[in-house]
Amino acid sequence: MLYATPSLEADDQRALDEIESMRHSLRHMLRATPRWTRQLRRNLTARAIAGSNTIEGYAATVDDVEALISGEEPLETGEKTRAELEGYQRGMTYIQALADAGDDFRYDAGLLNGLHFMLQGHHLDKRPGRWRDGPAYVTSPDDPLVPAYTAPDQTDVPPLMSEFIDWLNDGDLDAPVHVRASMAHLNLVKIHPWKDGNGRMSRALSTLVFSREALMPPEFSSIEEWLGRGRNTYAYHQILENVGGPHWSPDRDTRPWIRFCLTAHHRQAQQAQRRFDVMSRAWTRLAEDAEATGLDERVVQALLPAFSDAKVRRTVYQQDADLSDQQAIRDIRELVTRGWLIPHGKARARYYAPGPLMDPVREEVRQSMEPYTDPYRREH
Repeated sequence: MLYATPSLEADDQRALDEIESMRHSLRHMLRATPRWTRQLRRNLTARAIAGSNTIEGYAATVDDVEALISGEEPLETGEKTRAELEGYQRGMTYIQALADAGDDFRYDAGLLNGLHFMLQGHHLDKRPGRWRDGPAYVTSPDDPLVPAYTAPDQTDVPPLMSEFIDWLNDGDLDAPVHVRASMAHLNLVKIHPWKDGNGRMSRALSTLVFSREALMPPEFSSIEEWLGRGRNTYAYHQILENVGGPHWSPDRDTRPWIRFCLTAHHRQAQQAQRRFDVMSRAWTRLAEDAEATGLDERVVQALLPAFSDAKVRRTVYQQDADLSDQQAIRDIRELVTRGWLIPHGKARARYYAPGPLMDPVREEVRQSMEPYTDPYRREH
């Protein structure tokens, strides 16, 4: 028996309707495939990877994760954290590939264990890609010495995972995708089938379920960035503890978990939509400024990350704009000379930050931003 999908109440359905409205709008905008969409998708992927690993204690900047995605050396991340990030990046890349797999796609143990090995293959002592062979405990966020949850016995893992995989393929298919993805997350993390990496696998699986059924790219589907923020991380651990109970208890009420996840999806949808809007306006304004001063519009590929306070790296700009070494070097040098960018560091550690000409662009684009809303807290 698994943790059961709850029935939805009016507030839940309203939150779902609002999320779907935002997602529908975003899908429509993405069909236009503007030139900067690649940068936005890379940034969202990096934020998901950084968020999920931060939850597990492996903190890294979004800049460093973007560098790894682009094949560049991170500037601040140590080797231990880098190995975790690279593993999760492999897993996310695979999920991105599976998102539009054919109708014959099926979940099975090989798929889940293979995905787990991508995430955890650098920990060969922890049985990556194989069910655990011993007990598993989850410690309390309040005291790491106290077991807040005791997972099912290792002998129960194979039959529970078999039931879970059957549910992934055929269970609750009439439930909204946000709910199914959230229940996949909950059940997998509570079965805790592997020796390590269960949290990241559960979040990754939730993203896969959502992206396959909602026809939305995985980088726009993940709630991991939101979960990785301080107080949200604590609330995430707390809701899992409260809903899951101290041991495997599939008869418990899962509605609080669904509401927590719907809030996360609502906020993440707002963020994705806002980032799209902001980048669209920034691109237009920066392109106008480039044209007015005789610069090629391609330089906006370097200015757009700077607008968002990301570290601009010449090699990444070269990839994004499809330029030769010399073209990229000349463009960056010209942007520095004119005051659009400011250089920092030397040699391979060289990067560029926004210069003074970026300030009025930011002021114009960002001044109309509205505060985020909570779907379960509305003024009456």
